[in-house]
Amino acid sequence: MLFAPLLALAASVVFAQKPAVKPTEDLPLGAMQAKANTACLECHEARIILQQRLSKAAWTKEVDKMIKWGAVVDASDHDALVDYLSTNFNPDQPAYSPSRTANEESSKRVNAVRK
Repeated sequence: MLFAPLLALAASVVFAQKPAVKPTEDLPLGAMQAKANTACLECHEARIILQQRLSKAAWTKEVDKMIKWGAVVDASDHDALVDYLSTNFNPDQPAYSPSRTANEESSKRVNAVRK
């Protein structure tokens, strides 16, 4: 009978932990790159940020929303983080073009050989 409660406890610990999210690409260099890496990439892949094209006002709302959801951003870093994001990922920037993955490159080679 002791086994069932221990199993339930172990399962709750395993499922409560956040999976490690690995960015597939780097965020651009800048004074707040490290803060964006720690605050944003804790839950998201870099690709989620890289594909955004938001105004400064929209980035402010997005950062505020993420802070409410648990992102760790010191009040003293808030404006600088918004500036970093809105400078690098604003509507005037070219659309995001993801880099090819090794799998995609392998598939291209296999398909070329089959033809």
